[in-house]
Amino acid sequence: MQAERSDGGATDPRVDAVALARTVARLCAAAKVPWLHEEAARRMADRLPLMKLQPQRVLDWSGPLGGSDSLLQQAYPQAQRRAVLMGGWPAPAAPARRRWTWRRTASSVVPVPASEVPAGEGQLLWSNMLLHGRSDPQPLFGQWQRALAVGGFLMFSTLGPGSLPELRSIHRAQGWGEPWVPFIDMHDLGDMLVHAGFADPVMDQELLTLSWPDADALLRELRGLGANVSPRRHAGLRTPRWRERLVAALQAQAVDGRPRLTFELVYGHAFKAAPRAPVQAQTALSLDDMRSLIRAGKPSPT
Repeated sequence: MQAERSDGGATDPRVDAVALARTVARLCAAAKVPWLHEEAARRMADRLPLMKLQPQRVLDWSGPLGGSDSLLQQAYPQAQRRAVLMGGWPAPAAPARRRWTWRRTASSVVPVPASEVPAGEGQLLWSNMLLHGRSDPQPLFGQWQRALAVGGFLMFSTLGPGSLPELRSIHRAQGWGEPWVPFIDMHDLGDMLVHAGFADPVMDQELLTLSWPDADALLRELRGLGANVSPRRHAGLRTPRWRERLVAALQAQAVDGRPRLTFELVYGHAFKAAPRAPVQAQTALSLDDMRSLIRAGKPSPT
């Protein structure tokens, strides 16, 4: 989860910055990344063989909770991989960062701050389960488009608005406010990709419905996936009586005695096309755009 602006400024007003920082620090301190992140990474990696391009430079823009390192190493063992570091995560001296640097990141991976990623650096930009912490992904899409080389491809996963309908219905019925920050529809994400300059965006999704022996087990595992960081969530601490009502409501929805939760996984894929020179009486191009136009005759990676 991430909710900082691409310029490193204030967090998005749809996200409680303090709650998000606490949640990220707690998840980074855990022994493993969230299991749902690992599952999304595995499902996204299953799509990599469809790409004809064998990238030599890979940007993993997932943060320490992406759970993707071993998959990318297996898919592209010869590639130079960079782990992009973003503002808003625990400071480098914190235990969570040390754990990520030495235990979760292979020695072949080079960390690089997001602000220092060179233009045109990556042939594959990979981002797993990061995007749903932003209510406005457009600035980040622009940053990704700049970081990719012409012909490079973007692959990302995120949670969609079909996630957690069971919790939403309970909160709505009880008047408890939002149980989670609302997620962005995949069609809107596709439009944003086009607006950012990506070509041939493809968006798809799948629903995962999981069940647990009881509501207590469900809530314990849900805490390992994150927390409610919506500013419109219930103010103040919850009471044991409130938790009892939540457990009872979840159990009332159970099928064959097993309460369920549904997650919508959204996958996005797009290419960076060569820039087109505008048709004008006088045309000014940056040096990077001119180089890209010169290289535009290279074969397509698809």
